This record gives sequence, structure tokens and C-alpha cells, in this order.
Amino acid sequence: MTVDVLRRPAPADRRARVAVAVLFFTNGALFANLLPRYPQIKADLGIGNAAYGLAVAAFPAGAITAGLAAGILVRRFGSARVAVGGTLLTGAGILAAGLADSVAVFAGALFLAGAMDAFTDVAQNAHGLRVQRRYGRSIINSFHAIWSIGAVTGGSMAAAAIALGVPRGPHLLFSAVVFAVAACVALRYCLPGPETDTGAAGETGETDAGDGAVSPARAPATGLRTRWVLAALVLIATAGTLVEDAGMSWATLYLSDSLHATAALAASGYVALVGAQFVGRIVGDRLVDRFGQRAVARSGALIAAVGMGLALAVPTVPGTVLGFAAAGFGVATLVPAAMHEADELPGLKPGSGLTLVSWLMRLGFLLSPPAVGLVADATSLRVGLLVVPFAGLIVLVCGGVLRSRRG
Repeated sequence: MTVDVLRRPAPADRRARVAVAVLFFTNGALFANLLPRYPQIKADLGIGNAAYGLAVAAFPAGAITAGLAAGILVRRFGSARVAVGGTLLTGAGILAAGLADSVAVFAGALFLAGAMDAFTDVAQNAHGLRVQRRYGRSIINSFHAIWSIGAVTGGSMAAAAIALGVPRGPHLLFSAVVFAVAACVALRYCLPGPETDTGAAGETGETDAGDGAVSPARAPATGLRTRWVLAALVLIATAGTLVEDAGMSWATLYLSDSLHATAALAASGYVALVGAQFVGRIVGDRLVDRFGQRAVARSGALIAAVGMGLALAVPTVPGTVLGFAAAGFGVATLVPAAMHEADELPGLKPGSGLTLVSWLMRLGFLLSPPAVGLVADATSLRVGLLVVPFAGLIVLVCGGVLRSRRG
């Protein structure tokens, strides 16, 4: 047990926790303000499902392209500054995407926003793990829960703007300014000093584990085994992103086009997903302590697969909203768990596992939109959304690398 476990967090550490929570909130809210506007943008640009899928894939493409540079920027400028700078530029990219008058401009703006979002994502998680090490216990799920609150807030803001007839430009400009100010205020209260001032990642591994069993992700490992476990963690995190992308890119379209829901009601699919995801993350730490991350992940995967599978088998508006909610709840802990486990993998430099998982999991966001779009054009969007049950199967297969219940 480390000294960090024995002392109470200092006031500066508590303020830093709130500041990181604000950064996660703004990150979730910014992009969620754009998502319910996608059907309008798609209609204004006059594009089909396949072209739309390729266009929205520009966001994860930007993240993939820029993601590995995040570590360099964090080491040079500090995680807090990179997170805030990325937030400001993400807001600008989202505003440009909302005002785009061509597919090329729309995709280009999303590419920029995705690249900046990748910087913010890695930086805010790195700073959150710094704060976690100061606390001496796991708090990373709470940050991701705050992200879900931000996403619900952003989606609700957009739904309200649509219902009130507010044009995209003023709506997205207001969103960008409000959350930019919030991020800049949060910067004041982030942890000062170099990124290594709280010790190496994994230093408090015993206290964060929540179980006594030795799992494959924590056992002494050869380089080959570490790579195998890292690959499994990437697949688990990617499964979470596949489900999130289904909500972000397709929930509103599926409800409005296939099930003929009103524009305001169609936005409830994504809001239900991230709202249930928030609930899953709020209770996630307690569930993991009691049952172990492995059981929680696999049970959640089953809930997501069965819930969304039933919604697709019997398509109704209420059933589909509940299906997206089940999917969000089921995958709630996947990305935080994969990031935390990867950050403690043996044989890797501190922060390397986190950066690799954060970077590679975005392949789900990159590949899912065009794949679902192509399937939707060839068959139907209902068939394309089978990606959600498929993601649940991935976690059921790969979940063995996660921690088991306390022995």
C-alpha cells in the first residue's frame, strides 16, 4: 500500500478533481450538440446513407491521424493545457461542420474536430489518472460518468434548439462559447507541475484493483503476452465505441427515417443511450468492487446485445429508445476499464498503454459509420444496427483479460 492511500486528498487535489470533471463534461457536451442536427445536415446536403457514413467517419479519421501526437503534446505542454486547447478547437470544428454548405467542407470540419477531440481525450484522461493517483483509489469511472452527463446535456440542448426552431449557426456558436469559457476556468484549478509528479502509472495498482486475484492483465508477462492482452483491451474498448457510434451517428436517423418519429423525439435515442451509460458509470465502481470487472463487462455486454437485439427484432419507437438505453448501460464501464488496465500493463512505458488504447479504439468510430451506411443502403439501417449485438459478442469473448472478483 502506498502513502497516497493513507492520506486524505489535499484541497488542491479536490479542486483538480472538479476541474477534470468539468473538462470531461465539456468534451461530452460539445459534440452531442451537433449529433441531433445530423438529419438536417444530411437532408440539406442531399446525400445518401453511404456518403453520409463516409462523411461522418471523417471525425474518427481525424482522431486516428492525430491521436499518437497527443502524448508528445502532453509531455511538452502538460495534459491540462492540451485538454483545454483541444476543447477550444473542437468547438470551432463542430461549428464549422454545422455551417458547412458542401460534403467536402462538412467532412473537413469533422476531421479537424476529431483530431482536436483526440488530443482532449488523451490529455483529460492523463490528467484524470494523475488526480486518481493523488487520491489513491479509483475515480476514473466518475469522470466518464460526467462525460455522459455532458453528452446528455448537449443532446438535450440540441433537441430543445430543434424544437424551438433555433438555426444551427446560433445554436452551435452558443454551445462553443459556453463550453470554451467553462474549460478555460477549469484550467486554473488543474494540477500544476510535470506529468510525472505523482508517480508512475500503476504505482497504486493494488489499491485500484478491487480484487485479490491475479488476472492476465496484471500478471507478470512476456512481451508477447502483453501485446496479446493489449490487443484484447483494444477490442473491448472498440466494442464500446461501436455502440457509442451507433447512438451518435445512427440513432436519430433510424428513429426519424425508419420509424417515422418526430425530429425532437428522434433525438431521444442518443440521449437514452448516454443517459443509461451515465447510470452504468455511476454504479460501475461499486459493481466492480463486488463482482469484478470481468463479470460486470460480460454481464453488460449481454444486456446490450439482448436489449438492442430485441429492439431491432420488434421495431417500435419506445422499444428502440429502450434498446439504445440497454446498450448504453451495458457498455458503460468498458472504455474506462480498458484504459485503466492498459495504463498498468507490464513492459510498457507509463502512459503508453493508455495512448495506444485511446488511439486504436477510435478505429471503431472510423470503420463503423461507413460500414453501417453501406449495409443500410444494401439492405436497411435496421440490419446495419446489428453492429450493437455484435459488439456485445466481442466483449463476451475478450472479457477474460479483465480483473475477476475478489477472491
